[in-house]
Formats: sequence, C-alpha cells, structure tokens
Amino acid sequence: MNITSFLIYCFIVTFTPGPTNIVILSTVNNFGSKKAMEYTYGATIAIGLLLVISAVMNTMLITIIPKILIVMQILGSMYMLYLAYQIYKMNTSEPTINQTATFMSGFFMQFLNPKVVIFTMTVIPSFILPYYTAIPEITISIVIITIIGLLAFIMWVLFGTIFKKFLQNHKKTVNVIMALFLVYAAIMIWM
Repeated sequence: MNITSFLIYCFIVTFTPGPTNIVILSTVNNFGSKKAMEYTYGATIAIGLLLVISAVMNTMLITIIPKILIVMQILGSMYMLYLAYQIYKMNTSEPTINQTATFMSGFFMQFLNPKVVIFTMTVIPSFILPYYTAIPEITISIVIITIIGLLAFIMWVLFGTIFKKFLQNHKKTVNVIMALFLVYAAIMIWM
C-alpha cells in the first residue's frame, strides 16, 4: 500500500470544507467551542462506525451501490438544505441554545453526509483491503482514519475559535455565507 497516497487522500477529504466542517464552524461562531466539540465527538464516532460498516459490508455494497448512492444523494441534499435554512434564519441578535449542535446531531449527520459516506465507502476498499485482510490490520487502519477525521474537525473548531471575534462581528454575513456553502455542497452532489 502506498501510505503517502493513503494519508494524502484522508487529509484532503477530511480537512477540506464539507457539510460537517461548515456546521462546526457555524456552531463555534454561534454557540462556542464547547458546543462544537460536542458535535465533533458525535461526528467522529459516526465516521468510525461508517468505516467499520464499510470494511464489513464492502463486498455486499458493491452490488447495490448505485441504489444506495441515489438515496444518499437525495437524503444528503435535503439535510444540507435544511441545515442551510437553519443557519440562515438563525437569530443573530439574541443568544439561544442550539438543539441541533449536539452529539447525536453530529453523529446522525455523518450518515446523511454524502462526502463522508462516499469517503468511507472508498477509502477501505481502495487503500486497505487490497493489501490487508487481517482484522488487526483493518482495525488499526480504521482507528488511524478516524483520528485523522477527529483532527480535521478539531482544526475547524480551532479555526472558528481563533476567528470568533471577527465572525461574531459579522454574524449575519457569516451565517449567510455558511448557508450558501451548504446549498453549494447540496447542489454539487448532483454534478
């Protein structure tokens, strides 16, 4: 296995903006890093679980991927548009308690996030299974990929924390931009 290609692929997919990263940034901006980390933990556990599911069910999924992909595209697009609407309509004048930035919402979003689902369905069969088939090797690979995902999420929390003052001074503009990024992500699923 080409470790360099594997690591580059994992870092590019997890660190580049996507629905989860945008929600994390918006959560830091609106509710603070503690709430964003709660969301992050749920998202990280879900990525690990999706990687396990990918490793276990890889051969079965190959025959039904086209059907799963269409369903994931529809559900993922609808969920991203819902999140964009929630971020856009967020009242920036008064602090509120965000019930959507919870451990469970971070966890469940990963199952509707096409970027994460496609990543977990491709990284295991493309980089791991052709070279390693023993359970300990696959488990170590899943742990490494999950840690890379956690580091990406934490980077977005840190980014939001560092620029929080700036982001809060321009809260409505930032929310509109974050909402537009999610709408763009939802549209790009179909391109």
